[in-house]
Amino acid sequence: LARRPLLRQTCPMEQPLVRRLVVDDADAYCSLRAEMLGNTPIAFLASPEDDFARDPQAVREMLEKGPEQCIFGAFAPLLRGAVGVLRERHTKASHKANVWGVYVSPSLRGHGVGRALLRAAIEHARTLPGVLQLTLSVSEGTPAAQRLYESVGFRVWGTEPDALRFEGVAHAEHYMTLFLEATARSGR
Repeated sequence: LARRPLLRQTCPMEQPLVRRLVVDDADAYCSLRAEMLGNTPIAFLASPEDDFARDPQAVREMLEKGPEQCIFGAFAPLLRGAVGVLRERHTKASHKANVWGVYVSPSLRGHGVGRALLRAAIEHARTLPGVLQLTLSVSEGTPAAQRLYESVGFRVWGTEPDALRFEGVAHAEHYMTLFLEATARSGR
């Protein structure tokens, strides 16, 4: 008898729950943040020894601050991804919010989790009165992250050579902006 090749069964992955983190999530975020910095050190300016999230109390205080400074998390069922949103505090720049700390655990990459987190951040920014644009920076060493940002509408407007150094190697940083009104019209 001839053997038939086994068909690979593919089951669509259940989308993780994406929600805004609360004070009770501080310890989980600290653990995820340590994973972020360990797995992709060139993607973040912070290092384990100087990161604010070494202290769960600092994270709790940040999470209490309100809508202009928050973190969204992807739970599957544990916290496996995150993105922060921080509105500029200076009046003259308060029309901007910064997207920071974008990360998805390796086992969930390629399943739309990063896109879901970014969409949550974008939708949240739209609820902040007067916020017209989002900004972020991305290391040249993380091209998949840059492609993700571009897929939701961010565009590079400048590059800083030698923006950070890790283990003696210089890395450039690309600065990107997303204009919220333009994405609202295009449906992204």
